[in-house]
Amino acid sequence: MKIKKIISVLTIISVLGAFSGCGNSSKQADDNITVHIGFFPNITHSQALVGKQNKSFEKAFGNKTKVEWKQFNAGSSEIESVLAGAVDIGYIGPGPAINGYTKSKGDVQIIAGSTDAGAILVSRKDEPIKSVKELANKKVAVPQFGNTQDLSLRNLLNENGLKDKTKGGNVEIVQADNPDIKTLLTTNQIDAALVPEPWGSRLVVEAGANVVLDYDKIWRNGKYPTAVVIVRKEFLKDHPDIVEKFLKTHVELTDYINKNNSQASDIINKQIYNLTKKSLSKDVLTSAFKRITTTNDPEKDAVNEMVDLSVSTGFIKQKPDTKNLINLEPLNKVLKEEGQKQIQ
Repeated sequence: MKIKKIISVLTIISVLGAFSGCGNSSKQADDNITVHIGFFPNITHSQALVGKQNKSFEKAFGNKTKVEWKQFNAGSSEIESVLAGAVDIGYIGPGPAINGYTKSKGDVQIIAGSTDAGAILVSRKDEPIKSVKELANKKVAVPQFGNTQDLSLRNLLNENGLKDKTKGGNVEIVQADNPDIKTLLTTNQIDAALVPEPWGSRLVVEAGANVVLDYDKIWRNGKYPTAVVIVRKEFLKDHPDIVEKFLKTHVELTDYINKNNSQASDIINKQIYNLTKKSLSKDVLTSAFKRITTTNDPEKDAVNEMVDLSVSTGFIKQKPDTKNLINLEPLNKVLKEEGQKQIQ
């Protein structure tokens, strides 16, 4: 009888220990993880740069959660890393975000905005183009086919009765890295370019380029996203608390940048120098910052229009179900807790 009682007690202790062990390992798994954050060394990724410089996300996550920053120069490269599970949360252009959502069949979601506007259309110093219609028979550069600036350009061409040469039109669109666009412009290999800041201001200040359309004339009076925040759906499901802490920090950084523009721009410039070994001149920095809006709003309507543009231009073969492309539930929870207006 005593033996049976001892066995029974030992069994209960064993079961309780098993449950206790499961709980501990689960907590350890959640605490001792590394969050991989993707970003560009660009002022349109302002929250990322200020947050990286000040270790804001590291402080928000606590000592048991590590942060590993992943630097990119092209949206396509970042999306590849997201789809491979090498990036968990990322700052990226809406064009690549849409492509990632489509390719992964919904495994990539937009969870916040980062920057609106911040792109301009310029022409070569000796090519004083006054309007989009004058781009006929010209060569125009964008940083990447299918990215935000490329989609914006194709939309502008369409609105003005023009087309890309590959679609039977007379405007030649070429893709080149932002640093190379300056060389192409100054050596007369292209006539114009639609680029994000600070590259637009650099072309104006350093290459004497003419502004054909300023940031608020490119599209939707400047209410279009240049950068958004994305997350792997699996990461959000497994670590909702970490995503919430990330978004809380993101919202705080947005407020800080908007309320301390001059100080924030200096921090961003310092971080750009740390990452690229090149800083922006004061003229370029001031001009570029005037053309961007730091925000938490991903501009849902504009993103959905970008989906339609991606389909019509052939970058996406078939329009995806966009119902879950933008998930604002985690962000709105944070905004509500912070006493800020929620985003519809």
